[in-house]
Amino acid sequence: MTGWDASTYGERIADLYDTMAFRELAPASDTVAFLTELAGPGPVLELGVGTGRIALPLAEEGVRVQGIDASPAMVARMRAKPGGDGIPVTIGDFADVGVEGAFSLVFVVFNTFFALVTQDDQVRCFANVAAHLDAGGAFVIEAFVPDLARFDRDQRVGVVDLTVDTVHLDASRHDLATQRVSSRHVMLSEQATRIVPVELRYAWPSELDLMARLGGLRLRQRFGGWHKEPFDSSSPRHVSVYEKE
Repeated sequence: MTGWDASTYGERIADLYDTMAFRELAPASDTVAFLTELAGPGPVLELGVGTGRIALPLAEEGVRVQGIDASPAMVARMRAKPGGDGIPVTIGDFADVGVEGAFSLVFVVFNTFFALVTQDDQVRCFANVAAHLDAGGAFVIEAFVPDLARFDRDQRVGVVDLTVDTVHLDASRHDLATQRVSSRHVMLSEQATRIVPVELRYAWPSELDLMARLGGLRLRQRFGGWHKEPFDSSSPRHVSVYEKE
């Protein structure tokens, strides 16, 4: 896509991100409780740290947190929050895992892994995470389970949020051959129109497991949510925990 890079989404949405209504977004407290249990002595690394929705409360639990993000604007939002300047962040493509040292936990939440828009980048991320995990470490991915029935003729327009004065639409186009979805957040009000581009490459849980094996990891556990709900064929999303082979 012309004009798109790893930072585009964050740079375009940073000022709105913390106020947007994402229907699939789990409470941060649920995520933090799950991750704290896995973190042990730390340190831990968040891929796509963004505005600190998870990193900040995780740090408040006493966990040593670092982050990677491609968007300086998103990180600046985190820096402006209490405790935000105490979390080391590397600006860059998180597929590179461009940091030093080993971690007891690396994690990426809320479908952000799919922001890596090629299979090669996704496999590279698994391999680089494996190289930064300590012997008993874990890599946690939270992601949706693809639901191709959402699309009609490989297209979809849906209402994300609706108030008296605003409309937030999601317009998407699906490419089955590449497992790519190109979406636009379209936010309308009497004052302005705002469009934020979203590009992702989805993967089925079984494909994630295979990419993990290629990168030197294996599936330890998979849940249907942060409360360790069973994962089955009706689960719309999953929390997957990988470890070194």
